[in-house]
Amino acid sequence: MTRSWPCPSARVRELIRLGAETALKPSERWAEELHAAVLDADRTQAIAADPVLADGLRQTNVDNVVHWAAANVQDPGCRVPPHLGRQALDTARDLVRRGLDAHALDTYRAGQNVAWQYWMEICFSLTSDPDELRELLDVTALSISTYVNDTIACISERMQAELDTLIRGTNADRRAAVALILEGSPISARRAELKLGYGLTGPHTAAVVWSTAHVGLEELESAAEELVGLTGARRRLTVVATAGTLWVWLPVATTVGTDELTEHLSSRPHVRVSIGRPGREVDGFRRSHLDALTAQRMLARLSSRRQVARYEDVQLVALMTADPAHADEFVAEALGALRDADPEVRQVVRTYIREQCNASRTAERLYTHRNTVLRRLARADELLPRPLAEDVVGVGAALEVLRWRGADA
Repeated sequence: MTRSWPCPSARVRELIRLGAETALKPSERWAEELHAAVLDADRTQAIAADPVLADGLRQTNVDNVVHWAAANVQDPGCRVPPHLGRQALDTARDLVRRGLDAHALDTYRAGQNVAWQYWMEICFSLTSDPDELRELLDVTALSISTYVNDTIACISERMQAELDTLIRGTNADRRAAVALILEGSPISARRAELKLGYGLTGPHTAAVVWSTAHVGLEELESAAEELVGLTGARRRLTVVATAGTLWVWLPVATTVGTDELTEHLSSRPHVRVSIGRPGREVDGFRRSHLDALTAQRMLARLSSRRQVARYEDVQLVALMTADPAHADEFVAEALGALRDADPEVRQVVRTYIREQCNASRTAERLYTHRNTVLRRLARADELLPRPLAEDVVGVGAALEVLRWRGADA
């Protein structure tokens, strides 16, 4: 027998409305707790490791809460319709394209638990009357759990429809073959080449092309074509990894200059490209892709504004920033007051280190006078915890972290 929907008292309806108005604007602290609970779960490690999926899930988390709250401002205690906004549907489609199934929707349950704790805090701030609290919590517990169940059911249907589409599509064949190669599973090179339409012998350079906003695949494809043109490749293998991510392989051993590619991408500010080291044969196909993924995740982790990253340029920074808290501590200790000093001083120090501590070459590289270089180096020594000569490696590494974070952009 279906349970009839409760009709809360006028007083409790008013309390729900007041609480929902508060929930419409979740605090930054609470939002971070919600994201941590969702992304730190065992089942979501594959999602958390992918910047596009993780960003989509974070936005979906907040959208889900706001959707429920808005409905309860309009009709307190109602049965809230499922939330099927664009971000939620895009994320569901991306999960399928990454080989994940409906079990990934357990993230909704993790989010529900945190949201319920947040909602109880709000409820206890609204009234201390035990009867009002009992009714308030009973009604909203049913509303929240039903809303989450209904949303999961609808999203699951959409995921199944997306899976059916992919199964019938050539991208699914390419995605499956690539997955087997990346995992080192036993698949013959000949069979993989037939599924990919791409030769595995010879050189390979892999790239990840993705967006930090909602842009169409057409823009990503255009960016991939820019990469093809700049490397001189005659063709490319492309796999649609998510709605906002392309995995690309080029049969070339040459890589492209970051400045040149950045210039070509200037009209597409939301597009990012990470490039792996060139490799050969199947091992090179795999390693170059993993390199590109590492560079992609580093850019996302640092919230970098840079559009292009080559693995060979960021390998050290990627290793150093794997633990962001420790990276922050290292930068602060290595640079001291230089961290927040004039960017021109940091630029001189960074260039000086790259030019093997040669002031004359530094001046030539920066198109400035040698005395200006010496003056800024002296200023840096005043700001650093230790003189530059005593910690050249540490200071150089810390400045690279700042550079990729965009502090000196």
